[in-house]
Amino acid sequence: MLATAVPAHVPTDRVVDFDIFNPPGIETDYFAAWTALLDGPGLVWTTANGGHWIGARGDIVRQLWADADRLSSECLAVTPGLGEVMQFIPLQSDGPAHKAFRTPVVKGFASRFITALEPGVEAAARELIAGLRDRGECDFVTDFAEILPLNIFLNLIDVPLEDRPRLRQLGVQLTRPDGSITVEGLKQAADDYLWPFIEQRMREPGDDLFSRILALPVGDRPWSVDEAQRMCRNLLFGGLDTVAAMVGMVALHLARHPGDQRLLRENSDLIPAAADELMRRYPTVAVSRNAVVDVEVDGITIRTGDLVYLPSVLHNLDPACFASPEEVHFDRGLTPVRHTTMGVGAHRCVGAGLARMEVIVFLQEWLAGMPEISLSPTRAVTMKGGNVGACTSIPLVWDAKLAP
Repeated sequence: MLATAVPAHVPTDRVVDFDIFNPPGIETDYFAAWTALLDGPGLVWTTANGGHWIGARGDIVRQLWADADRLSSECLAVTPGLGEVMQFIPLQSDGPAHKAFRTPVVKGFASRFITALEPGVEAAARELIAGLRDRGECDFVTDFAEILPLNIFLNLIDVPLEDRPRLRQLGVQLTRPDGSITVEGLKQAADDYLWPFIEQRMREPGDDLFSRILALPVGDRPWSVDEAQRMCRNLLFGGLDTVAAMVGMVALHLARHPGDQRLLRENSDLIPAAADELMRRYPTVAVSRNAVVDVEVDGITIRTGDLVYLPSVLHNLDPACFASPEEVHFDRGLTPVRHTTMGVGAHRCVGAGLARMEVIVFLQEWLAGMPEISLSPTRAVTMKGGNVGACTSIPLVWDAKLAP
């Protein structure tokens, strides 16, 4: 953790000792570690990691996340140098350029393509479940969460499934870095891997996601090679971690709440609403923004150039934004809920529809194919913080004799 002096424009009562990568208690409860900030001011400054603001109240997180005019997405993350090196498209672009890049990407994720993927996701989930069912135990993270979403994404971009372990490690280093690889090394590893596929898709487009996007214009012109690399780099990293983290959190909820398992088994029509509510309840994504002008908020001035960290958990679990936010009520998902799990505004996650479909399919297939699960009485659940928080181990047990 790199600590810095507090700038003159930051009031002393807004300074906290909080490392976003390792807040106290994160190893056992990601959500409690973060919601501790809800007891203080709505905007705080930490001296950790070079010094930056943290949106610490739900309304402020959502307001600033959506403020694309005054807060730029170019910085990408608190990790020093990450934004300057990665230069993701469309994630790190703003204004008209962002719209021009985002439009073909969104079309590549059109609902008809997501719908067409669903049978394959169902089949992949069933195959994984069949391999686990008779074991009576598993570590859900390594045996399912790190396999199904990644395989779906790798099929989507049409790269070899045997590359999953290698690519998974790159995704983890972007969102939860441990210092074992430099930012430059991470970018180079991704580019070296992707280039043969990009070159082929630009020359001979296929039916995969990259081909669909690169076949569409950026405004009124084709993609340049540099832009294609930056876009594919963005989607690769975006697909390697976030859904795996979310599916892990959903499985953890099921293990801790056997009543919810039974309810959804008996009322499968509730599963889409349950998926929406569980995605609201267990958000782990955060974004960074840098101010391009002075911004007045919560009685504080965010100065031009200041970095602001916006964790979705502090919007979704703020009692001022949601009634009893830490409780899961599946009927809450029956009506549109303005949570921030997938972002808000111009930069809302382009893969939100795919992620939702995967969570729904997971719930449908897991509950249909597995007996009631619970947490192992002898092994602990572990978690890790970062720009995407996640469980690193979810030890599950079940009575294999009761398998469907």
